[in-house]
Amino acid sequence: MSSAAVIGSTGLVGSNILSTLLATGAYKPAHTITRRAPKAASPSLNAVVDTDTSKWAAALAALAPLPSTVFSALGTTRAAAGGLANQWKIDHDLNVELAKAAKEAGVKTFVFISSAGTRGFASSYVPYSKMKNGVEDAVKDLGFDHAIIVKPGVILGERETSRPAEGIAQTLVRGLGRLSQGVHDAVGQDAEVIARAAIRAAQLADEGKAPSKFWVIEAGEIVRLGRTEWPAKPAAEGATTDATQ
Repeated sequence: MSSAAVIGSTGLVGSNILSTLLATGAYKPAHTITRRAPKAASPSLNAVVDTDTSKWAAALAALAPLPSTVFSALGTTRAAAGGLANQWKIDHDLNVELAKAAKEAGVKTFVFISSAGTRGFASSYVPYSKMKNGVEDAVKDLGFDHAIIVKPGVILGERETSRPAEGIAQTLVRGLGRLSQGVHDAVGQDAEVIARAAIRAAQLADEGKAPSKFWVIEAGEIVRLGRTEWPAKPAAEGATTDATQ
């Protein structure tokens, strides 16, 4: 069985990726590299904790067994990072550095959790979009066997640290859901569904069933892969899933 690594596993989507991997036993072991220990616990979890993010690329390359797939849900906000320059170092520079390290180490599949709407004419000039687009382009250009970009809309779920603007957006999306599930799904997706879509896409790539070497997954496919077609599987023996849902 192949192993996987999750970067950003203490965030909303990343914690759901990790807990789903542990619950399903889709990859063993599941590695993480974080600044603080993830909440999830399992015999199948290999958690590397290092507050110095400059060491993460080397730590990723040194993981044993080497993961066949790396999931990156790494990201922060301008406020949490202490300014745009610091946010860029994490959202863009660190993600690109990790992707390069993964490629050089021999990782086959790289899955990046990006964001919807970053390629529009106006939005592409926004710093947040430039960060996401820069990582997407780097992952594509590195030449992985499979590069998968997941682009959710509003991410629905409870974060450990609230984001006021996102909270307002979540309220609006949930309101739309009362009128139309289709509209709801097009605008926002649950973090658990996004996580499942990322995992299922990686599995399909492993099985040679990905539609292309560079696969961009947006709202409709997120819902299809992560909810409609998600296979029900029993939890892996000994795994617990106390990461944020």
